[in-house]
Amino acid sequence: MSILKGGVNNTTMQSLLLIRYGEIALKGKNRPFFEKRLLKNIKEALWGLEPFSVLFQRGRYFVKIAPQHSFAAIQKLQKVFGIVSISPVQAVQLEMEAICRQACLILQEQCTGPDITFKVETRRANKRFPHTSPEVNRIVGEMLLNSNPGVKVDVHNPHCTVNIEIRDKEAYLFCRSLPGPGGLPVGVTGPGLLLLSGGIDSPVAGWMALKRGIKIEALHFHSPPYTGEGAINKVLELSRILTGYGGKIALHLAPFAEIQQQLRLHCPEDLIITLMRRAMFRIAEKLAHQRGLGVIYTGESLGQVSSQTLENLTVINSVVTLPVLRPLIGFDKEEITARARQINTYTVSIRPFEDCCTLFVPPHPATRPKLHILEEAEQKIPLDELINRSLDNLETRIITGNPDGEDFLFQ
Repeated sequence: MSILKGGVNNTTMQSLLLIRYGEIALKGKNRPFFEKRLLKNIKEALWGLEPFSVLFQRGRYFVKIAPQHSFAAIQKLQKVFGIVSISPVQAVQLEMEAICRQACLILQEQCTGPDITFKVETRRANKRFPHTSPEVNRIVGEMLLNSNPGVKVDVHNPHCTVNIEIRDKEAYLFCRSLPGPGGLPVGVTGPGLLLLSGGIDSPVAGWMALKRGIKIEALHFHSPPYTGEGAINKVLELSRILTGYGGKIALHLAPFAEIQQQLRLHCPEDLIITLMRRAMFRIAEKLAHQRGLGVIYTGESLGQVSSQTLENLTVINSVVTLPVLRPLIGFDKEEITARARQINTYTVSIRPFEDCCTLFVPPHPATRPKLHILEEAEQKIPLDELINRSLDNLETRIITGNPDGEDFLFQ
């Protein structure tokens, strides 16, 4: 067993939370790498709730924390990718008498009223314990029936399941399991760059990147004076929400108005949206190389808007060599909106502040543009110079997730 201290002056009265992972268990010889990263992420998620300690023991994590922080800890842990469930547990000695006594308390506390049904489920990780799992189920079940007149056993749909885990030094009992987000611990897959607009889709794409272990940085294009502080504040707030799932985020703000103006003045109107996206991807790839980021994430969904046809996606992709991942590619708007509500980004995304993607939208944008025509149009403006100027004037903010909304800048 290993232990990471999250604070000092631990009190004797502490709540205990049992944390389970899922997909990590399938990682073979690489499993310790994933387990260590999840342990680090759990500790970081609990900052501010000191004192606490996080322990790891053969496929399980245990969090000891002050009772007044238990609810807040569960809320934070339910956003830590890699965790599939969390249970408040009671630890007892490895003796059947102590196990039976605690099982009785759990049943009495959690299940009240007439016609109560229960079942007992035991997982015996400690094979040295003298009773097998079925034997523990039988012994505890008989005791609960004898001690609680009126209760009945129902192995299919009980009111209360008394869960027992037999570990090396203690037994752990619980009846509640709260869901975690699943996925992989953030940071195990590598870093990536999320193209973050103020809309509904891209924050959901960022959440899905985090779920697959990508540590994200975000790039937002803004167009002052056409877009104001309201649009920037939306993106700041969306980034703060995402920090709850993946820790602090570097948010890069790239000025884009000059490129849009040049495209509008010198290029065919119906190609402007596609040309804008090609310029954005060029800026994104250059920034990704500067920051050591190996992939670009976007919130594009096939056929949702004119710039997201197969033909447009193909010509947009052609300007970069980095892989571009689109986790929402097969989602419809209802599915994306439902996920946005789930992760609490929806109400921020629908605030009525325009971003640069909604500016200069032609009435009839091209849906099947030809690559050679786009390349000819780009020759009419000093595109490389404009892209470099946007990168030179990039502003970066580190979004900390601080509840007071504080973040800081660096160039």
